[in-house]
Amino acid sequence: MHYLFEPGFFSSSPVRVAFAIGAVSAIVSAIVGVFTVMRGQSFAGHALSDVATTGGSGAFFFNLSPLVGFLGAGVLGAGAMEAVGVQRLRGRDVATGIVLGFATGLAALFLYLDTTKSATTGVSQQILFGSIFTLDPSTIPLVVVMSVITLGVLAVIFRPLLLSSISPDLAAARGISVRVIGLLFMLALAVAVGLSSIAVGSLLSTALLIGPAATALRLTRNLRSALIVAGALGVAATWVGIILAYDSFYWFTSSQGLPVSFFIVALIFLGYLLSGLPAVRRRTSSPTAAAPTHSLERVAG
Repeated sequence: MHYLFEPGFFSSSPVRVAFAIGAVSAIVSAIVGVFTVMRGQSFAGHALSDVATTGGSGAFFFNLSPLVGFLGAGVLGAGAMEAVGVQRLRGRDVATGIVLGFATGLAALFLYLDTTKSATTGVSQQILFGSIFTLDPSTIPLVVVMSVITLGVLAVIFRPLLLSSISPDLAAARGISVRVIGLLFMLALAVAVGLSSIAVGSLLSTALLIGPAATALRLTRNLRSALIVAGALGVAATWVGIILAYDSFYWFTSSQGLPVSFFIVALIFLGYLLSGLPAVRRRTSSPTAAAPTHSLERVAG
């Protein structure tokens, strides 16, 4: 085992904190990510990652916790996108683009102010690319509480959310308030992006949100399996990434390790590529076979 775990790994407090926060963030991000992919709102998830950048950089400027900034800005951004947008896909994209542009400009302002306010180096890198080994243990309760609330909301709206994700018109015909369900989901999406931002940084949070979910939808045939597989893939990528990042401190004579976010995102990307290999083999071996059923139709069963 010493070839895999370098000295001091299991006794390191930052590693234990990283494992706990990373696992919780990965599970929430993966579960929310499955519905994000099904609803075709990956662009909204990416936009909220830029909104999270604004919140994180703003929180540093006002001497607040980055997590508070990530979550607060994400919730405000999600509410704005849902308020400005309409139910049709084109309207959602327009609203997302408007919020994205404003958030990016505001993030640039706060990042500039952060660098001129303090002599502390690496602030921008921590916000954009994460620094999970530097998280304070006091962050764990807030992460757990926000995660429980988010998963609880998804459990309450599970059936109407699933139906509105597959067919908004049918959901509306059955008396479901599609607008309310959409707003609640956007708030859950904002929290998921905020939690993933503290693990891999706001700039890369979309990878932890979309990657495991998209991979799981490729590999499974029903929603329950997709949620379980997505959560397992997210946790696995996060934990393995933490291990490799810790070990990387021993790979170089300068004692400077590689960032955790690089390993996590690389593992997620590799997993998504590998998940496509069985389908490629099936199409290659049977050119006349019918096209595979779309993931939305499979998970609905």
